[in-house]
Amino acid sequence: MTLIERLTRHEIKELICKCWMTHDAMWFANTLFTQGVDQANQLNRAAIKSMVDVEIGRFLKTMNLSRDQIKSFEGFKAFFQNVRELLIPDFMNVTIGFDAPDTIFWHFNEKGCFAYNGVKRLEVENQYRCGVLYRIQCWLTCLDIPFEMNPVLKNCLMAEQGRCQGHFKCSFNEQV
Repeated sequence: MTLIERLTRHEIKELICKCWMTHDAMWFANTLFTQGVDQANQLNRAAIKSMVDVEIGRFLKTMNLSRDQIKSFEGFKAFFQNVRELLIPDFMNVTIGFDAPDTIFWHFNEKGCFAYNGVKRLEVENQYRCGVLYRIQCWLTCLDIPFEMNPVLKNCLMAEQGRCQGHFKCSFNEQV
């Protein structure tokens, strides 16, 4: 029996996401060590921003959806929930969902944000500019969904407040 045959869908997702996040962490750490924290933050955010359009396009194609089909709250919610199930493994320690027809909430559990835990080990938690929530911001921007974020991020909420939670209040085009 091969490895992929032995693992459950959940185990496959967890393993692939751990490998992906390890690559991301090592990329950030190596950039930090060779270029400094400002360059690591800048390049991390640039990579996220340039990745999002490709990523969204792949998911839309795989789900046989057009961008217009996710311009409404219900369309976006269904799209996001499907993608969330695939991209957000348990070790990320986060709950992301919808608590109102126009609001996406997030809350990292008592283990804290996985990215914060990593940059804390690198001793740059006070200089880290959050890439996790920036990715969601980039998704909304890429999809032309106007939003307000609360709290507004400057750096890392875990470093600033000892917790990371908040919401995106969105304006969906319900005319679809």
